Amino acid sequence: MSMLILIISSIFLSSLFIIFFQRFFFKKNIIDKINDRSSHKVVATRNGGLAVFTSLFVISTFNYFNSSEIFDFSFLVPLSLLMLVGLYDDIYKIDFKLKFIFQIIAAKIIIDNGLIIDNLHGVLGINELGRITAQIITIFFIVAIINSINFIDGIDGLAISIVGLFILAFEFFSNNSSQFLYLSIITISSILPIYYFNFKKRKKVFLGDSGSLFLGGIVSIYVIYILSQNYIIQEEYDLHKIIFVVSILFYPIVDIIRIVFKRIKDGKSPFEADKNHLHHRLITKVNNHAIATLIILSISVVVIVLFQILFG
Repeated sequence: MSMLILIISSIFLSSLFIIFFQRFFFKKNIIDKINDRSSHKVVATRNGGLAVFTSLFVISTFNYFNSSEIFDFSFLVPLSLLMLVGLYDDIYKIDFKLKFIFQIIAAKIIIDNGLIIDNLHGVLGINELGRITAQIITIFFIVAIINSINFIDGIDGLAISIVGLFILAFEFFSNNSSQFLYLSIITISSILPIYYFNFKKRKKVFLGDSGSLFLGGIVSIYVIYILSQNYIIQEEYDLHKIIFVVSILFYPIVDIIRIVFKRIKDGKSPFEADKNHLHHRLITKVNNHAIATLIILSISVVVIVLFQILFG
């Protein structure tokens, strides 16, 4: 399958599924209820992530039956689990502890697929890690990354923009084409239509937990891949891999660290939703979702550029 056909197919399928699932959600009265934590005042559905995942699944299935393994399809198992848990939460609302358990299960499946952080590349004077320690640290990283993406899904366009920027940086700074190139193309192409539906004045479509957990899973897979020996930026770059990850995930990392410590300080659960995120503070200043997203995205790009100047 050529790149152009893959891009066009992803955009078309995503648009089609967004419309189809939104109509189904409206028919079943599955809408995003407006409350004191909402950043919107219009009727909306949370089916964007479901549409992106379905597009990926359809394209993967087509290639599988045509004996074309465009990426390691085994990663669809943990990604499917994360999407389904998020979708169930979008519709019925579930306790954060249950979501946390399923995130750990998904993380273990990712590890069993061969991705694990077994070397800290000299950070804190630590290099190679033992098997158990490596698995615990890897699970922690995966769960933290998934939740960091979930946490920033609070204003229009922000989560998909940060994920898109991360994937572009991941592919751009790799010395060689990564084994996830086709997954990257499908993901970025599939999230493009969400911008239109996300910023509509009426009948908006949100990513939903199905999307933020699913995309967070993709980002976590890429991060573990970066921190393994498989991803090479420059031959002498191993010591800077963690700093590189921080640079391309700057905003989600800063936001999750800040919000978790703040909630604990206030005697609340780290997973209790509120409007104290940095993007919520910013939206009160600029009163425009597109501008707020653009500001955060611009800062993220500057951080990546600075990293390349300092360490590239």
